[in-house]
Amino acid sequence: MRIVMIGPFGLRARGTMSVRALPMARALVARGHTATLLLPPWHNPKDGGQCWEEDGVAIENIHLPPNIPGLSHLIIALRLAWRAMALRPDVIHLFKPKAHSGLAHWLLSRLPRAHRPRLVVDADDWEGPGGWNEIGGYTPAQRRFFAWQERWGLTHADAVTVASRTLEGLVWALGVPPERVFYAPNGVGQKAGGKRQKARSKHPASCILLYTRFFEFPVSRVIEVLWRVREQIPEARLLVVGKGFSGEEEILLKLAQETGLASAVEYVGFVEPEKLSSYFAQADVAIYPFDDTLLNRAKCPVKLLELLAAGVPVVAEAVGQNREYIRHTETGWLVPSGDVDSFAEAVTQLLEGAQLRERLGQAAARDARERFAWERLIEAIERAYKMGQ
Repeated sequence: MRIVMIGPFGLRARGTMSVRALPMARALVARGHTATLLLPPWHNPKDGGQCWEEDGVAIENIHLPPNIPGLSHLIIALRLAWRAMALRPDVIHLFKPKAHSGLAHWLLSRLPRAHRPRLVVDADDWEGPGGWNEIGGYTPAQRRFFAWQERWGLTHADAVTVASRTLEGLVWALGVPPERVFYAPNGVGQKAGGKRQKARSKHPASCILLYTRFFEFPVSRVIEVLWRVREQIPEARLLVVGKGFSGEEEILLKLAQETGLASAVEYVGFVEPEKLSSYFAQADVAIYPFDDTLLNRAKCPVKLLELLAAGVPVVAEAVGQNREYIRHTETGWLVPSGDVDSFAEAVTQLLEGAQLRERLGQAAARDARERFAWERLIEAIERAYKMGQ
């Protein structure tokens, strides 16, 4: 089967195409299919026109037109649709029902059904009201357009793939028949890093890792948790890996300074994927705070899966896919969202319990690679591609 995957943006700067579409394509190639990623690299214009191959997956970045408000977006969508059809695929998989891929979907759907491939739409976030529209910094006109695109795209696809159970329910609620909706959470690929090697130390466990993009929670809660943990374990420290969208890391560091915790917080910033293992190895426990919002319930947190697959013991707030990825007390620890006391108590318990940390970490790595291996999840994608044959 020939598959073309159309993205709303390129491989860099945003995560969907690099952490979801590309590993999905690798798994498809391993099963004998051909796969091409067709991308509009508007975050990285220098990639325009560049083509290469990764593990049998062809990656094509279209040439970007001059930036003419409104018109350039339509030209990008036309180029994506034209190039996709030129590749003569059996299936076109469109990632995110919005922006350029959403426009390309609308254009492709204008073709007679007998003369076009099957059109499958992938949703890995809720984009409309209560979702990315609330934090994306869009204009009112953009929010209305993206909300319309999402509704139209999800209800006019031959099949829909979703990354979370919440998205599955939202798509059903739009009237899409359940037999056309396929649950495929983010997974672990063959290229995932190996089991972390936690250095042996004579010192008590004290390193708490926060690996994050920050927008899922108020940073004040992280400081509160750290403060309460240090009441029991004074040497506890916080290692922060990641960068916020709106300078949230600066707010965290300011709060740490104001509360006298500055010396207990180390901020690293953004880290390239190939260098993450050294920071995972430093962590005794990782925390994954998560507000109970529609945006969070709908998303499928790749960073949490990375921590689990690496064997890092994790305390996470029990929201959305966190409850799918973690089996409470078996592969990690879940606490109610916003409950600082329970969060701090769980972190303290893990820092004080070496055997518990070891058991949870080993079970998490094993479970992630068994239940969420792309080699297994790809079967749902194949069923979506065959829908309506």
